[in-house]
Amino acid sequence: MPEDIMFQEAVDALRRGDKVRAKEQLTLLLKAEQTNPTYWVWMSAAVDSAKERIYCLQTALKLDPENATAKRGLILLGALPPDENVQPFSLNRPRAWEERLLLAHELPKPKGIRAITSNPAARLAGVVMLGVAVCAAAVFGLMSQRNIIGPLADTITPGPSPTFTGTPTFINATAPATSTFIGPTPLWMLLPATYTPTPFYVNTPRGPQSADYNRAARDAFNKGDWDTYIFNMELIAEQEPTAADVYYYIGEAYRFKKEAGNALEACNHALEIDPEFGPAYLCLARARLLQDPNAEIEQLFQFAIDRDPNYGEVYLERARYLLYHKDPEAALVDLDRANDRMPDSPEVYLAYANAYLAIDDPEQALEAAEKANELDKTSLPSYLLIGKLYAANEQYEKAIEALETYTTYETEDSLAFALIGQSYFELEDYESAIEYLDKAFDLNPSGLRKFSFYRGMAHLELGNADEAATDLERAYNADEENFDINLGLARAYYLQEKFGSAFLKIEETRVRAETDEQEALVHYWRALVQEKRDEQKDAVKEWNALLDMDEDVMTEEMRADAEKHLKAMVTATNTSKPIIKTVTPTRPVGTKTPTRTPTPKRTPTP
Repeated sequence: MPEDIMFQEAVDALRRGDKVRAKEQLTLLLKAEQTNPTYWVWMSAAVDSAKERIYCLQTALKLDPENATAKRGLILLGALPPDENVQPFSLNRPRAWEERLLLAHELPKPKGIRAITSNPAARLAGVVMLGVAVCAAAVFGLMSQRNIIGPLADTITPGPSPTFTGTPTFINATAPATSTFIGPTPLWMLLPATYTPTPFYVNTPRGPQSADYNRAARDAFNKGDWDTYIFNMELIAEQEPTAADVYYYIGEAYRFKKEAGNALEACNHALEIDPEFGPAYLCLARARLLQDPNAEIEQLFQFAIDRDPNYGEVYLERARYLLYHKDPEAALVDLDRANDRMPDSPEVYLAYANAYLAIDDPEQALEAAEKANELDKTSLPSYLLIGKLYAANEQYEKAIEALETYTTYETEDSLAFALIGQSYFELEDYESAIEYLDKAFDLNPSGLRKFSFYRGMAHLELGNADEAATDLERAYNADEENFDINLGLARAYYLQEKFGSAFLKIEETRVRAETDEQEALVHYWRALVQEKRDEQKDAVKEWNALLDMDEDVMTEEMRADAEKHLKAMVTATNTSKPIIKTVTPTRPVGTKTPTRTPTPKRTPTP
């Protein structure tokens, strides 16, 4: 079967030491069969870090609680306490010390020479013969010594006896336990291919003295271990003091660590070595931006371009800088230049998406973001941007899928959780909406005011009047002109049986209605509120006004409710036709017609 062949290839790759190939094969196998504990055990041998090995072995043990190999591995890694019931790894050869631990009756019967030497009489005869031989050798030596002429050439002076320092025995010793890795499946495990970081732009050949340090540095770079990377690059700098690129990469590593001061020092050192080294000016610009996002560093970008016009990252970084300063048109020009020099760069397409979003072109923005994600499935920012764009384009299922992938690894991003909550609200899954919006507000209690509307409306749909009113009042404080927020508050007050407050809020809502659909909602809820306030004539007027409108501006339920309420009111008054008094709606004192602001696209259904 293809799976068996692929698995054998992975095992063979591991035996050759080719972990990259083994990981690729095992990843494909796990995508097809994630519940196979054998694949997870072998994957633990293909990954690089102890945390990933622990994760793989824990997964194997969860799938197969009796898997002895997974247990042994976790015990060795310190993730499980020692267990005498778990046998150690078997060896293919006997161990000499094992026989010394056997009791006398357990020892195997000696054979051959060992049988002779095990006999006490034979051993005694052997000792006598050995003594005779030693004496004969001594006599022969003394007789030979007399023939030596002259003094000894060297005198051997015995030295002190060696001393031995006692070391702790490993028997009964307990190693400190390694902290168990509990977290999401590493993103690369979910992908059909292995992705690697962007290659070095300045690929200077290293001397033979620096080769080992360079290999260690690149391995640390791929793992994101910046301290180890800096350590090895500094060793290379000692071997190659005139190489400006070494300090450039040290500066970049400090930037990744968010240490702007050390980054600036390293970049300046690179320029001291070679003032014409273009990338060092970009390094300086990035470090300055890390210190102050509003720093004026246009000249540094130009210095880098003047010295190295083909350095694509300069154009990319300048495009990001221009986007930050609200100049998306100029950013697009630089992105075109960057794309010419860095074709198929996911970072360039991600910047394209942000630029198109800034010029209000969501279709091209989404296309660019999808391209960025396609080029690098491990880029978390692409999942966040795609999620935002899907939500803006009302593709809520896709938005949830992308954003849940993102929040699996970025667990502190309140906006992402809020967008998931909004998407669930639009899909009318109100409990899930509240769950994710609660997470968002726990992370950011004072922000995200506009998302209070979605949580408030979700509570309203579930009948949680008090929670709905609290959230909607918070949303109202952020946007008083919003029709949906005002109508939601009127509904919350109605559910709380605060009919006076509901009436005042409906009156405020009326002046914010701009479409026939909104006007129909005002008639509907005003009629309900007036009924509760015993304003029957006004309620009849509102129901009739609603029924006079086109059917397509309201739901079937709204029209059925209007007919039902009117029929009940007619029966109660024993009249064949309700008396309708013309009433001019009044506006609360001091209320001015506000300027219309964008509202959420969803219109709440009664």
